[in-house]
Amino acid sequence: MIVYFASAACAVGVVALASMLVRRTRRATDDADPDGPTVSHAGAMLSALFLLAFAIAVIVPWTTADAARAGTYAETQAISETYWAAARLPPAQRDGVRSGLRAYVDTVRDPEWDLMADGRLTPAGWTLLDRVRRDVIAFEADDDELREARAGVLDHLGQITEARHQRAMDARTEPPAGLTVVTVVTGVVVVLLPFLAGASPRGATLVPLALMAALLAAGTYLTIDIARPFEGALAVGPEAFVELRAELQRIDGGG
Repeated sequence: MIVYFASAACAVGVVALASMLVRRTRRATDDADPDGPTVSHAGAMLSALFLLAFAIAVIVPWTTADAARAGTYAETQAISETYWAAARLPPAQRDGVRSGLRAYVDTVRDPEWDLMADGRLTPAGWTLLDRVRRDVIAFEADDDELREARAGVLDHLGQITEARHQRAMDARTEPPAGLTVVTVVTGVVVVLLPFLAGASPRGATLVPLALMAALLAAGTYLTIDIARPFEGALAVGPEAFVELRAELQRIDGGG
């Protein structure tokens, strides 16, 4: 953060130095007009900077949310495949694996999803996956068919764990804090620029200025609201796990 402030201070110093040199080396025209070349140039650049920061602050979380949503469906697909693969195990091991997976789905769907808004996953989810994996590893396969079935279940469990790790990373992902600061600061400066330049809007001229300020404020709040993929307007919901629970019940019923 110190580097950002230092670079901003250097830029201000460059402006002050350039202004002093221009005045000393040649006769410069004073520019105190609110709609003069200085204000026009600064206003155009500030608007461009705000639009750039705003676009990045919207596109990055939007892309992250889409990837996180796709990741939840990939995780549920891996759980479903593991559930099917467990059918090749003996009844006791099959029921143990399926029971553990159902408990895992219920844990993710209910208590864990609320925690992900804060960038956290519940330890219970990891415990359930590890327990299922240990039970499958401890199962002694007597023939090649059972060994192949056990290997298939372990492979699918690895895919679930991988998808869970990715979901944990997605839950912690958010745009850099500096990007939010730049978006807010440039938005405020764009709104106040006419006043800073010495203009005094009155009457009907305040209407478009107020409308612009309202829209900028709404857009800036949007960039803050969608910063996390599991919280806010673009929040990824637990729909994939809700649908999976019904699918697991269908598999148990022989559907």
